[in-house]
Amino acid sequence: MFKIADKKVLNSAVTSLTVEAPFIAKKAKAGQFVIVRIDEKGERIPLTVSDFDPETGTVTLVIQAVGFTTKKLSAMNKGDFLADVVGPLGLPTEFGSPKKAIVIGGGVGCAIAYPQAKALHNMGADVTVIAGFRSKDIVILEEEMKAVSDRLFITTDDGSYGEKGLVTDVLRRLLDDGGYDLVIAIGPVIMMKFVSLTSKPYGVKTLVSLNPIMIDGTGMCGGCRVRVGGETKFACVDGPDFDGHLVDFDELMRRNSLFREEEAHACRLEEKVNG
Repeated sequence: MFKIADKKVLNSAVTSLTVEAPFIAKKAKAGQFVIVRIDEKGERIPLTVSDFDPETGTVTLVIQAVGFTTKKLSAMNKGDFLADVVGPLGLPTEFGSPKKAIVIGGGVGCAIAYPQAKALHNMGADVTVIAGFRSKDIVILEEEMKAVSDRLFITTDDGSYGEKGLVTDVLRRLLDDGGYDLVIAIGPVIMMKFVSLTSKPYGVKTLVSLNPIMIDGTGMCGGCRVRVGGETKFACVDGPDFDGHLVDFDELMRRNSLFREEEAHACRLEEKVNG
């Protein structure tokens, strides 16, 4: 059993849970994830480790309430227990030795971008963070990202906060200035696709963290397969980070849409059964 040590509501749909998991906290690195199960009858869901503290033995998970299980998980409180938290899974991010990096988060993807920026900041790199949201009311982790970056740009689609526009608008402006040797993008697939298309002409290494449908987290089910450089990869064991200039984003979006239609149907059935 894994005790929830703290809970924070980040916005109307996103919650942060800090969970006591000392062995995971000791081993976790930026880019990795865990598989969580609420109880013995619950489904297994992958969640990226947004933060970890080996000294307190805790890991922080950020949950967006979109389906039956994530809504149930978001409703849990400090002092409650999770049946299973398995990990860390996936490969840690291989940063290399960048001197000047841009880390981009889109929406709840900022929860994954944050540990990437933190790791680069701790390595001594010059870090610029671009965080994109639809509107001001769903902005998350602003202070946390500001603390681990040299510059923070926030964009909103409607202009209600920060700069009006897309993360790629800021990215293009920064790359025009030059000097950057790494771009990391985490968020909706369509955002990562256009970040990669934007950075490619500049020849800047670009990593994306892929979030296809994942069940077991060990490469057995094949649900998380993606095409990278013409080869089939499994996000759970070969990733989740991949070279954004080699990912077949169009195929990934097609696969995600098919699985999510089935997932939505399953959620409706489960909600009906559980009242």
